[in-house]
Amino acid sequence: MVLPRALYIHIPFCRRKCPYCDFYSVAGEDHAIGAYVEALVRDLRHARAEVGSVDLDTIYLGGGTPTVLPPDRIAHVLEACGRLFRVRANAEITCECNPGTVGPPALRELRAAGVNRLSIGVQSFRDEELRFLGRIHSADQGRQAVRQAREAGLGEVSLDLIYCLPGQTAGAWEESLDQARQLAPNHVSAYCLQVEPGTPLAARVKAGEVRPMPDDDQADLYARTIECLEAGGLIQYEISNFGRRGSPCQHNLTYWRNQPHLGAGAGAWGFVDGERRQQVADISAYIAGWRAGEPRWAYREVCSGTSAANETLMMGLRLCEGLSLPEFRARHNIDLAAARRAEIDRLSAQGHVSLGDDRLRLTRAGMAVAGEVVALLAFDEEE
Repeated sequence: MVLPRALYIHIPFCRRKCPYCDFYSVAGEDHAIGAYVEALVRDLRHARAEVGSVDLDTIYLGGGTPTVLPPDRIAHVLEACGRLFRVRANAEITCECNPGTVGPPALRELRAAGVNRLSIGVQSFRDEELRFLGRIHSADQGRQAVRQAREAGLGEVSLDLIYCLPGQTAGAWEESLDQARQLAPNHVSAYCLQVEPGTPLAARVKAGEVRPMPDDDQADLYARTIECLEAGGLIQYEISNFGRRGSPCQHNLTYWRNQPHLGAGAGAWGFVDGERRQQVADISAYIAGWRAGEPRWAYREVCSGTSAANETLMMGLRLCEGLSLPEFRARHNIDLAAARRAEIDRLSAQGHVSLGDDRLRLTRAGMAVAGEVVALLAFDEEE
């Protein structure tokens, strides 16, 4: 078994649920925080019993909004991680936060607890866009959160931004990108707004109240995103992610390289010993399960054969470094270049992929249509 070296911890609490979000999160359940944290510790103990005291290179607290938890509760969870696993001395320890949920004292406490990378959900630097997205903060609070994080000693700061909002102009998006560059973050994640089934945004689209941005306009904004961020020294290393040299998100690289990782928390996904699994996305059921001493799974599947190969293909092509063909062959016993020669040749002629140095890569044009490219290259389950 290849042992996991990354740990994801899901904190599903929010101040307010955003209308576009389909991650498991809840608002108005703060009374359950204490019991949830204790369930998390039991969850981590179970992981230790399963895989041993593994070396952890990364810990990522995501949500939801982890900073809805008091800093001492986050410190308690991280202390348990340090007690149960061998957390590398210079491990990347990330905590997501939203402006308006943290201030200087809390940020200093997070730093003292071991957090050394802050991922701030700014989303936009335009107040009207923040209102559309249902965010609880203003553009000025977003800027302030970055400054306060630096003053608290959190040197690695990442910003999340969302674009392709209905009616958004290229000029409006470039304004947010310019303001992000002026703050000199170490990392930026820029995501095109997705209309996810079951969300309030999807209901508004279905009712005709909101019209998604046309595909051609989305492609134009994507090209502008790359141009603007790279002009500010942020190098694209994944379809939606940009970092200063030496500052990619090491935790997320684990996902894109389809490597094992532990997942703790309600709704958290893990990938251990070839099995992909998700814990129940329900706080009460999650707490009850761990009080009884066992996980409650919402999903479990052993990944093998062409299914596993397709996962490695789909995730690896998101990276600018591309997919190592020798590694793919060693892992899945498939010569991808030979098995998909006709498709690769056609995609190469269209300018969507490149093949060289034993790697298959998406071009920038290919990244704009990554889903279609992967669908052409993926294997049927019977292959």
